[in-house]
Amino acid sequence: MSKNETIFALSSGKGRAGVSVIRLSGPKTDATILQLIDRETLPLPRRAHLLWFVDPVTKIRLDQGLLLYFPAPHSFTGEDVAEFHIHGGRAVVTGFLEALSRQTGLRNALPGEFTRRAFDNGKMDLTAAEGLSDLINAETEAQRRQALRLMDGRLGMLYESWRTEIVSAMAYLETNIDFADEDIPDDMVDRTFSLIESLRHKIIEHMGDGFKGERIRDGLQVVILGEPNIGKSTLLNLLSKRDVAIVSDIAGTTRDILEVHLDINGFPVTIMDTAGLRESRDVVEAEGIRRAEERAKSADIKIIMAEAKFWPILPKSLINQIDSNSILLLNKSDIYPISATDLLNHDYPCLTVLPISAKNETGLAAFLSCLAEQVEKRMELTDAPNLTRARHREALEKTVQHLDRFCMEPNKEITLLAEDLRMAARHLGSITGRVDVEDILDVIFLEFCIGK
Repeated sequence: MSKNETIFALSSGKGRAGVSVIRLSGPKTDATILQLIDRETLPLPRRAHLLWFVDPVTKIRLDQGLLLYFPAPHSFTGEDVAEFHIHGGRAVVTGFLEALSRQTGLRNALPGEFTRRAFDNGKMDLTAAEGLSDLINAETEAQRRQALRLMDGRLGMLYESWRTEIVSAMAYLETNIDFADEDIPDDMVDRTFSLIESLRHKIIEHMGDGFKGERIRDGLQVVILGEPNIGKSTLLNLLSKRDVAIVSDIAGTTRDILEVHLDINGFPVTIMDTAGLRESRDVVEAEGIRRAEERAKSADIKIIMAEAKFWPILPKSLINQIDSNSILLLNKSDIYPISATDLLNHDYPCLTVLPISAKNETGLAAFLSCLAEQVEKRMELTDAPNLTRARHREALEKTVQHLDRFCMEPNKEITLLAEDLRMAARHLGSITGRVDVEDILDVIFLEFCIGK
């Protein structure tokens, strides 16, 4: 990718629409505008102009629409930018793009290239760019709100403030190195250790957020577990409000994991139906059971279903799955009623136990309320910006490792202490893009759609 090239792309969605937006960015933007509007002077910046657009070669009218012109550096990319708001018919859009492609020095933009140029030109840091990507892909209210927090730079500013603290501490140490013969305060190194120890605790506290940011971005994982024919597939269909899973009296109908993506009180949740837990000689069913048990290990919430008539005695396969992230549903309670006393009389004091009937939906409202409460508890947005990506967490872990080395070996040479801080600052800078991160830039920006 060359900054000397002018790029263009359809920035709005593909397909027929009332209005489509074509974006242009680069050094030939001005000349291209003049050719498309067949005039000698550019329109006023940052104002919408209703104009006829013509093919620069054939002089045939392409469409009538709005032109918005943003001269550098006051644009999204930091370059000269133009946006053409035209009618969204396929023939109109295709004709406009073909006219642009015939111009010398213009080419189609790659995925994320507009945002990459904005980053390269200092219009945003990497966390803000990732926030923009998350906003485009947001499907729930919580995802939208979190993405906007990233876009406004809160997370980047937090990490940059920490990096500045480390750089300041490095300056203290390098003062001792460069001016060893001068009168340097005796407590200079001690003050440095105090500053770094405080910062180290801040980063560790930030990382101990229970993965809320990642859960909001990727979705909370909820798995339904139970023996065959207990009503797991019926429950999945009720939650998704459509027939996702086959419901049958034949045991072992569900062989693989079925996933449904839901919006629960604004939070993204993936509900998974799994194979019934039991001993099986069927190779395919046994593999389904293995996958169910494996998925349960990484699930954020486990919905365990058992038949009400056996309560409080549970199958061993279910007992092994019960932990602090479990909700136990006693199904078929319409046939086998459960009293309040029965619910309290069990050996699992920390377990939420709810009687339901998946067939006639009795108890479903209480269960949905409980599930929503559990989801919100694990994913609630706080005032502080959330850690949202594994890339960020990995960089912070490496930062802490170098700060640990610094704090645990105070008697080693000052040059080595300064190196620990330099590496810590480098890893922090890799999150926002303040250091060379060429190896990860392509991965980040290829997540974007073309035109953004």
